[in-house]
Amino acid sequence: METLYEHAGGEQGLHRFVDIFYASVLADPLLQPLFGAGKPEHVAHLTAFDAESFGGPDTFSRTMGFSALIDAHRGLKITEPQRQRFVELYMQAADAAGLPADAPFRQALREHVEFGSRVAMQNSHATNDAELHPLREVPQWTWPDQV
Repeated sequence: METLYEHAGGEQGLHRFVDIFYASVLADPLLQPLFGAGKPEHVAHLTAFDAESFGGPDTFSRTMGFSALIDAHRGLKITEPQRQRFVELYMQAADAAGLPADAPFRQALREHVEFGSRVAMQNSHATNDAELHPLREVPQWTWPDQV
């Protein structure tokens, strides 16, 4: 069965999507304070994360590591409105990038970003390791209703 990674257009499709998404985040007054001026490597990192999560190459785990992702969110104190706006812009970027619009893919995409944004929000408020979300590796996402 085709992976979400393949369905999204592989590395090229996901990179186009993340590039559009990241630009929208940096331009958004609610989210920009979390990202500052941005980092040139952020698009590549998020592309690698999404690619691995959706069944593509494990570049993120091999070269960046999940602990760096946890550290990047520590202390940000992400609010629920910021988390919701992040999800909204992520889904809008999927449209703008021309990612497949079929319901199963969009459901998987939304579930992925909802879950990830909740993990990031929890980690952003953690004052010690015990308060961090227990996730310590890139989650593997599949089509809805698959185990």
